[in-house]
Amino acid sequence: LVTPVPGARESLDRLRAAGVPVGVVTNQSGIARGLLTRNEVDAVNAKVEQLLGPFAVWQVCPHDTGDRCECRKPAPGMVREACRVLGVEPARTVLVGDIASDIGAAASAGATGLLVPNEATSPEDLAEARASAPDLVAATDLILGGSW
Repeated sequence: LVTPVPGARESLDRLRAAGVPVGVVTNQSGIARGLLTRNEVDAVNAKVEQLLGPFAVWQVCPHDTGDRCECRKPAPGMVREACRVLGVEPARTVLVGDIASDIGAAASAGATGLLVPNEATSPEDLAEARASAPDLVAATDLILGGSW
């Protein structure tokens, strides 16, 4: 059931070709709520890599909102750990996301958040975003052009 959004493979291939390390930071509260297992999440992530190519790092938060962990976005934990694994400073990192918690995680870690809206994006999230792009291709243009 994994279907990439339009432009995802093209954008990731362009970033990789430019030497930009790419990774994933994702909240998966369904694990904590018993809706899915870590193995099921890992299987989905493997399918994502099959369709979109390899990611240099995966950070998965298995906690629910009430767990008050340091990894669940908008907390900075996963972003900071991804930066550590990649060997990049947060200040030189762009987190592309579609909701406020993504942008908040970037800000709390000292990275730049770039909002790419979709059906999950609220009008408030879009209005509050400091940087946005209409789609992944445009976001990639901004990143590669240093316009973030």
